[in-house]
Parts: sequence; C-alpha cells; structure tokens
Amino acid sequence: MCEKCKEKFYITTPIYYPSDKLHIGHTYCTVATDAMARYKRLTGCDVMFLTGTDEHGQKIEEKAKAAGVTPQQFVDNIVCGEKGILDLWKLMNISNDRFIRTTDDYHVESIQKIFKKMYDNGDIYKGAYKGKYCTPCESFWTESQLVDGKCPDCGREVHDAEEEAYFFRLSKYAQPVRKLLTETDFLQPKSRVNEMVNNFIDPGLEDLCVSRTSFSWGVPVDFDPGHVVYVWVDALSNYITALGFMNEKYSDYEKYWPCDVHFVGKEIVRFHSIIWPAMLMSLGEPLPKHVYGHGWLVMDGGKMSKSKGNVVDPYLLAEKFGVDALRFFLLRTFPFGSDGNFSNELLINTINIDLANDLGNLVSRTTAMVEKYFGGTLPEEKQAAELDESLISMLSTLRDRYEAEMEKFQFQNALEEVFKCIQRSNKYIDETAPWTLAKDMEANGKRLAAVMYNLLESVRICTTLLLPFIPASCEKIFAQIGACEDARTWENAAVWGKLPQTVTVHKGEAVFPRIDAAKAIEELEAIMEAQKKAVLPAVEVEPFAEESVDFDTFCKSDFRAVKVKACEAVKKSDKLLKFTLDDGTGVDRQILSGIHKFYEPEQLVGKTLVAIVNLPPRKMMGQESCGMLISAVHKEKGEEKLHLLMVDDAIPAGAKMC
Repeated sequence: MCEKCKEKFYITTPIYYPSDKLHIGHTYCTVATDAMARYKRLTGCDVMFLTGTDEHGQKIEEKAKAAGVTPQQFVDNIVCGEKGILDLWKLMNISNDRFIRTTDDYHVESIQKIFKKMYDNGDIYKGAYKGKYCTPCESFWTESQLVDGKCPDCGREVHDAEEEAYFFRLSKYAQPVRKLLTETDFLQPKSRVNEMVNNFIDPGLEDLCVSRTSFSWGVPVDFDPGHVVYVWVDALSNYITALGFMNEKYSDYEKYWPCDVHFVGKEIVRFHSIIWPAMLMSLGEPLPKHVYGHGWLVMDGGKMSKSKGNVVDPYLLAEKFGVDALRFFLLRTFPFGSDGNFSNELLINTINIDLANDLGNLVSRTTAMVEKYFGGTLPEEKQAAELDESLISMLSTLRDRYEAEMEKFQFQNALEEVFKCIQRSNKYIDETAPWTLAKDMEANGKRLAAVMYNLLESVRICTTLLLPFIPASCEKIFAQIGACEDARTWENAAVWGKLPQTVTVHKGEAVFPRIDAAKAIEELEAIMEAQKKAVLPAVEVEPFAEESVDFDTFCKSDFRAVKVKACEAVKKSDKLLKFTLDDGTGVDRQILSGIHKFYEPEQLVGKTLVAIVNLPPRKMMGQESCGMLISAVHKEKGEEKLHLLMVDDAIPAGAKMC
C-alpha cells in the first residue's frame, strides 16, 4: 500500500507534569498508548503517536525556587536528565513519533495565537477571580465543589485566591458539550459520561479562569503584560500545536487531525471531555473522535504517590524482570477502563504463569523437540490428522477475535484470546505426545513433523499478535522459530501455513525464565518498606519529663470533649486563636490557644477537641482563657509542628476523657 493511501491514526497520551519521582503509574497510560500505536502500525496504518510534558505553572515555579534553580533548569533536569521522563520512555521501549514540551518555542507561539483568537471572538474576557485554589492540581474550585473542604481531585488543602484574570466562556458551550457526551461515543468507557454530566454540566458549568497574574512561569499573554496563560489552555492545546496548528514547526495538522483517541487518566477526564471540546468549538476546529479515560494503578486501595511512600519504581522492576514482562503485566492484568490493584505477588504470578509457563514453555519445548527429533530442520513430507483441525481453526480465526477487542481498547481481552490459543497449543502437545511418536520415526516421522509444524505455526501467529505488547521478546521468538519478515505480517496472522515447510529453528535461551517467587517478593517488599520509611519526616519529640507526678494529682485534671462553635484570630497577635466552645454545660467556654501558625480559624469550626477545663482562668492579650486545648508537639527538620487532638464528632460535648 502506498503511503498516501494508508489509513491515518493519531493517538496521544496526556502530557505529563514533571515529577521528581516517576513510578509505574506514570508508565501505565504510555505503555497502553504505545501498544495501540504498534497495533495500528502492524495493521498498516500511518500512525502519529504523541506524548510530552506539561512544564508551566505555579507549582513548578515554587519547586524551582526551593531548589535554587530557574524553572527552565528545573524542568530540563526532570525531562532530559538521568532517569528522567525521556529516559523512562526509552527504557520502556515507547515508540512515540513526536514528543512535545510546553516550553518549546513553537508551542508558546501557537498558544499566544490561540488565546488571542478566542479573545477576539468574544469567548475570553477579563474579570477577577476569587475562590479556592489547589496548587498541586493548579485548579480553582467553588465551595460547593470541595469535598470535606478539600480539593475534589487530589484531596489536598486549598487556599483562598483572588486576582485579576481572563475567563473562557465555558458556560456558553454547556449544551453542545452535553449533547456530544450523551448522544455520541466521544467519551469512553460510557461509565464516565454520567459522572461528567451529573457532576459538572447539569449543576451549571462556570466560566473557566484561563490566565494568572500571581506567578510568571507560563506562556505570556502577549497583549496584556503581567498575565500568563493558565494551565489548561496551554496544556490541552498541545494536541494540535504538535501538528503545526498556528505555527510553522510542523505541517501535519491537516493530515492527522482530528485525533482518533486521547488516552487519559480518569482524574483528567473532565478537562479532556468538557473543556477541550469547548475550546475547539470556540476555535472552529474539528473535535477529536474519542477520549478514553482509563483507571489508575492503585496500591493498598489508594493511588500511588511519593508522599505515601507507596510508589513502585519501573527501573527496579524492569531490571529485575525485564521491560517486556513489565509491559505485559500492565496490560494483561487489569481492564483498561478500571482501576488495577498492584501487588508484587500479582506481578510475579502473571510473569510466571503466562510468560514463563505458557508462552515460554511452548516456545522452548517446540524448538527443543524440532532440534532433538529432526536436527533443527523439518522435512518436507508431513502427515495431517483430524486432531489438528480444531487447533488450526482456532489459530486461523484468532486475528479477528483479537482485532475486535483491540479496536475497543480492551487490551486485557485481546491478550486473553491470544493466551487461550497458547494454552490450547500446550494441550495439543500432550494430546499428540511427540515423545511417543518419536520412538518409531520410520512409522511416525511424517506425523511428528506435522505436529511440530503445527506448533511452530501456532507460535508464529500468536507472536505476531503479541508484537504490540512485548516487541523485543517477539523478535527473539521469531528468530528461534525461523520466521522470516513475510511470516510475521498482519495479513499473514490470519493465514495458516506461512512458515516454510522445511523451516529451521534455532533454539536459544529461555525468553522468559521462571522467577523464584518467594525470593523476589521478599526482596521487593524490603525495598518498598525502605521507600516508605524514607518519606517519613525526621521527627524530634520532646524529651520525657524526669519529675514524677503522683496518680491522685493527675486525676484532678478534668479532660473534656469540647465542640468548636466559633474561632477567630486575636487582634494584634500572630499566634493566638480565640475559641468559643460548647463544653456541655449550656454556657459557652472561651479558650485562647497559640496555634495560629498551624491552623486557620475556618479549619476548626465544628471540630471536636479535648480541653482541660479545671485550670484557673488567665489573661492573654487582655482576654480571658478558661482552660487549655490538648495538642501534640514535635519537630520536623528543626521546625516545630503542632497538631490539635481531635476526636470522633460522635462524642458529645462535655464527655469526660479518662
């Protein structure tokens, strides 16, 4: 097929935010995207596979300042440095055609033009923003969107923010986007649609803040100095700027756009399925065909994160078990649209059962028997039998079943179809018993040759369809079974008999050696335990008091549960907060506490605390304090930390602590 006639296929990962600790979760989406891109190339498509990095924003600016480097130096190190993002993709054998960085000059040029075009058509206007802001997610939220007062995406604390800003008229596109989600298959899996419609569109889409003035690390708004383009206009537009939209770096936009599918994590589905199509509608550009929101890799029920110490190092796993084994595990084990619970046991069992026992064993046994019984080269004459028909039928129709699952992005199901055939081929060995046939080569040689050929053909077809998942290992298998280039094409994966009748095998080392599970698990658990300890803060506790307190004196202290009715800062004091407390007596109690450095008043209203209520009143900043709130004090890296003792809100005010 000529290059011009090839079907075009454009697939993307999200552009990744530079992180100083890459973990296996970062590789999940990219490995899946790579497998899809390789599959489409295998079928003959002209593929464009894009990935990259989202490098602007307040968080980067703050991290760079803390590290004593410029923001550009900070992101350069994480993207291009040793064991950075580019190194990780190389390690994982990612076959991306293009890599975009949002700091690239051509992208910056395009973003300024995109912003100005939406401004000129009236979809971007100037205003002022006041609301809750999550720095890690770089997202503004309304009070109603917060979950327990925290960011609904990441669960972290938010803070009040107010500044002049430009806004995108997202509300204008609420109904067209709603129609897109509910009346087409644009967003997949379908389970994500109700979440977007019910949680974001139907309650009322608010206009989107698209510029900031409180930091400078971003694409400048060229017609209004002091403003930088806010993250989602900058980040989302990479999918078209990387093709040359509004820049002269590339000229692929007409060829590849609209995108066939954006693969994204479920946490950013909202941005890709609501904001992104609305932006494209504003620009008058075609919409992508699909957005697919995959699940997370979780550990112990929670998303992997450096701060929890539960990250899994892909470099470590690749070194121990091999890159292809790791790639295979990610896509064989978990349905792509759902969360997958990672465990060391599951990883090792998947490698041992599927790759070592089933695939590896089939390749090793087959090539070994061809060498043993025929000196490595099969004879021309063979004798078929009725027993062969079910195997040949199953393998000849495998490609169609596999293709149906791959087109739905169901990698796990596609691999399941392949491994049913691998398992059937291993069973075929037991059914035909080659070792018995070999006892009388004169009578059974032709039949034995047919059995060996059938097994090699089974391996050839299965290996061809495994190319998108374990490409390096497939090349080794092809070499061992004597499969030439023509025998490993997509077309011939549906045709039985493409190996030469006199094929020569070259038995090599086991492609997937079996792992000592107990030893490997012990080693991995020790490493992960060390990781968890490494992220714990270096805590210094106050030394224990040497003076003893007799029991009767201790019992005189009256500890009670108290409910915070109101809390406010004490004027002219940087430390004191004034609490109005319900102590169960029906009369409000006032306590002053020097904890303003650690808590804002609004954080504490409604909380249930513990206080000593029988201390004599004392004056603090001219106000009376009747009691003492109980807190824990320690030091982290030399800095004092304080945590109020909070108890279950079900405990009533006035309940005695004992």
